[in-house]
Amino acid sequence: MRIEVSTPSGIGWADIDRPRGAARALLLLTHGAGGTVETADVNAIRGAALKAGVAVARITQPYRVAGRRTPPAPPVQDLAWLAVVTAVRRRRGFGDLPLFLGGRSNGARVACRTAGASGAVGVVALAFPLHPPGKPENSRLPELDGAGVPVLVVQGDRDPFGMPPAGAAREVVVVPGADHSLKRDPATVAATVVAWLLRGR
Repeated sequence: MRIEVSTPSGIGWADIDRPRGAARALLLLTHGAGGTVETADVNAIRGAALKAGVAVARITQPYRVAGRRTPPAPPVQDLAWLAVVTAVRRRRGFGDLPLFLGGRSNGARVACRTAGASGAVGVVALAFPLHPPGKPENSRLPELDGAGVPVLVVQGDRDPFGMPPAGAAREVVVVPGADHSLKRDPATVAATVVAWLLRGR
């Protein structure tokens, strides 16, 4: 089911899927900078999560609904994202579920930056862009470090955007032979994410 959400930056979309039985958790996933929520990894996670009893909302951010490929400045992007998160949380049966935020590439950055404000209990970072290709000095590691909740990073070992280090509250799973798209083995990506979501639940 798709809902439209009004945000300070325009309309965002949330494509919501519920598991057959009672949901155990809620996972919000979003796209990369110029991408969509129809990527192989995001859709594989959606399918596996639903089978495991996790509700999934795939979020198309307002700038992509409007047809733009470049995200706005982080403060603007984050406000719009949080408006969509709030709207999804208000849907029937979702308010009391453990909330996980996630996304691929730029979407992973948004999830990390907003984890605290949203009340999330964890972040799934798919192909986190640690730095622009060829520019390791421009590190985005502070966004990962600042999430304030446990983070799962799933990264291809051929990703030109770098390999984030593991940390005290950060697990890094490397997908051999995968690049930034993570399309080499989406089933393994999905299984890894779902196992992490359900750990201790």
